[in-house]
Amino acid sequence: MLQCTNISKSFKRDFWAKEFIALRSINFDLSQGKIVGFLGANGAGKTTLIKIILGFIRPDSGSINILNKDWLDESVHAQIGYMPERPFYYQNLTGLEFLEYCGKLQNINKNDLEKNIDKWTTKFRIKFALDRQIKGYSKGMLQRLGFASVLLHNPKLIILDEPLSGLDPVGRKEFKDVIREVNKDGVSVFFSSHIVSDVEEVCDDVVVLEDGVIVYNGPIKKLVEENTSNEFIIKYYNEDNLESLVVSSTDKDKKMYELLKQGMKIERIERVSSSLEEIIYRLNK
Repeated sequence: MLQCTNISKSFKRDFWAKEFIALRSINFDLSQGKIVGFLGANGAGKTTLIKIILGFIRPDSGSINILNKDWLDESVHAQIGYMPERPFYYQNLTGLEFLEYCGKLQNINKNDLEKNIDKWTTKFRIKFALDRQIKGYSKGMLQRLGFASVLLHNPKLIILDEPLSGLDPVGRKEFKDVIREVNKDGVSVFFSSHIVSDVEEVCDDVVVLEDGVIVYNGPIKKLVEENTSNEFIIKYYNEDNLESLVVSSTDKDKKMYELLKQGMKIERIERVSSSLEEIIYRLNK
């Protein structure tokens, strides 16, 4: 679906300044039907890579393949839906006029466009505001309008740059539900975020970028398993008090036997595990 090969990019702020290397030999694949999270701190290079994938800027070296075609092939663009981190909309258009304009850019026939506008504005709960000028929309409404525009032409790949930033908890849930919904219909999803919990909740795989270098690329489950401790927590009742004991995997059975022999009631035993956020923090140190 999406393959980046040896992508590097540097910028020069002015003639006298040293070149700033934004991306170094980026390689990763996004398989069809996957939801892949793109994690990294602000300034790690996420938006630069997304702009290169979309053809907005050119890399210094490397190539990208999308849907088995060169990424600069114009026919590829019709299969991609994109939502930037900081979108700008024509303020004096109504929401409906903006979506109709987007539909015409994608050559969607009138009936399909009307159906999709109704479907996604209902899903994002902004149908009531379609006759209002965009300049009167809140930030959350603008993000909902932007996401609706991404989906109008039934793309095969959607690329979202920080789509959940600034949304309230209800809005975040709505966006994640839609990401899952379109993915079930076969749409591949690549979205960047600096909020690890959002990625952990909806993604199959994750690409972690730090200072322009990929420090991890693969399944979230594998990353968590590889960074899970070999220690266990035994929770037990000492009379009426619930207490905890941390033991190694080799001592686990012995300690449980000792506690039972002392008359303690074992409540549960669980492996000491790190959250994905903790693991990513350690990767980036």
